[in-house]
Amino acid sequence: MKYISAIIFSIAIVIAAWFLGDAYVSRANPDGTISVTGAGSENFTSDLIVWEGQFSQMSPNLEGAYNELNRDKSTVRNYLIQKGIKESNIVFNSVQTNEQREQQYQDGNYIGSIFRGYELTQSVKIESNNVELIEGVAREITELLNKGVQFNSTPPRYYYTKIADLKIEMISKATEDARLRAERIAENSGGTLGDLKSADMGVFQITGQNSGEDYSWSGAYNTADKKKTASITMRLEYEID
Repeated sequence: MKYISAIIFSIAIVIAAWFLGDAYVSRANPDGTISVTGAGSENFTSDLIVWEGQFSQMSPNLEGAYNELNRDKSTVRNYLIQKGIKESNIVFNSVQTNEQREQQYQDGNYIGSIFRGYELTQSVKIESNNVELIEGVAREITELLNKGVQFNSTPPRYYYTKIADLKIEMISKATEDARLRAERIAENSGGTLGDLKSADMGVFQITGQNSGEDYSWSGAYNTADKKKTASITMRLEYEID
């Protein structure tokens, strides 16, 4: 019985020694990898502008309000065309109708409402590649007041039609930046850069130039500034030989 126990004990020692030895070898020869993050950025100027505004008329008579609104629409269209905007770039949206009522109170209690009329509102949208022209018209739009049109506009929005090409260029820049960083780190550690194991793209951001705008985890997309900066990051993982 003692002989059998000694054999079992000897086998256990051998197995334990094998596992310990294997663990030592694994620690002595770890899989050498390095992870680096590279960045790429590019300044550009928007080549598409979108500008919107609206005008309205109010009258106790629905037909009268509509006729007045149509007059304003004609005035707005002629004004924009005279300013050099192509008619194909001018889009009028459907008319919105709201019944206006004035609430009545007596001794602090609501007693009903009085009909005041119909308010009709129509919006217009201008989309053009002639950014400078539309910017100038947007600044001078108050001239419509002299023509009897109460026109309210929103700030222009700026876009870039070649954003897909720009994104590819940014990825290339960020990847090259990451590769150079990895090479320097490998050299400083006495090794050489091996095969690329993985590549992950970070968030693509578009911010206004020199705006101090914060980045967003989901990706900022600035439309308020004509001059913008695009940026992206790439995370690469390499083997180290």
